[in-house]
Amino acid sequence: MQKTIFDVRGMDCPSEENMIRMKLDGLSSIHHLEFDLPSRMLTVYHDQHIDEIENALRALHLGEKRLSTQQAAEYTIEQNKDQRKLLIVVLLINFIFFLIEMTTGLLSRSMGLVADSLDMLADAFVYGISLFAVGGSIFLKKKIARLAGYFQIVLASIGFLEVIRRWFFGIALPDFSTMIIVSVFALLANAICLYLLQRSKGKQEAHMQASMIFTSNDIIINAGVIVAGVLVLVLNSNIPDLIIGSIVFALVVRGAVRILKLGK
Repeated sequence: MQKTIFDVRGMDCPSEENMIRMKLDGLSSIHHLEFDLPSRMLTVYHDQHIDEIENALRALHLGEKRLSTQQAAEYTIEQNKDQRKLLIVVLLINFIFFLIEMTTGLLSRSMGLVADSLDMLADAFVYGISLFAVGGSIFLKKKIARLAGYFQIVLASIGFLEVIRRWFFGIALPDFSTMIIVSVFALLANAICLYLLQRSKGKQEAHMQASMIFTSNDIIINAGVIVAGVLVLVLNSNIPDLIIGSIVFALVVRGAVRILKLGK
């Protein structure tokens, strides 16, 4: 068996990882895939058919470059139940805070909280695609990806329309205290998730790294909503809330477009 390392410049988030997994799914020559998202490296354990693998990667247009190919010892894939349970916990936390932030965002008239809730839901979708479809057919994975992507785009589009309506027609100021309090709890929850993921024995593995990237981004967004809440209080204006809401909605749409690529 051989081990080939690729530098994939366009692989900067778990959406591209899933694209690669589904593109290579079904190639009998592949034994195992390892992803290093921060370094944008892909390691493939395979038999002799490297040309077939390279052609499949080239079709994704992610800027792949083969760095090395060498002999490798037989690779045995072991199921790590602890890692799977930890990822499920992260998924549940994201989904629970989606419900909390969506509810409190609507009640407090905060687009920042509503948008952050959709970002939480987007993360839960990606985790769900990976976990729910494990061992499933490529058709199932693509179908789930398409449904998740379209659903996110619809929700984000509704959010953008509401931001525009509030920008031009005005609405009562959002409740800054609810914005700040809920976002602080969301930030603490994400910080706990990040701490647990970083302490995991398998933190170098692909899905664990993906989870850490998502959770780190969530913490930044949570901090942004907190700052927006403070600015709403200081400026007595809903513009900071609309700005942070628009930014997060844009991030949700960007993630949804990447997920839709999985269904192609």
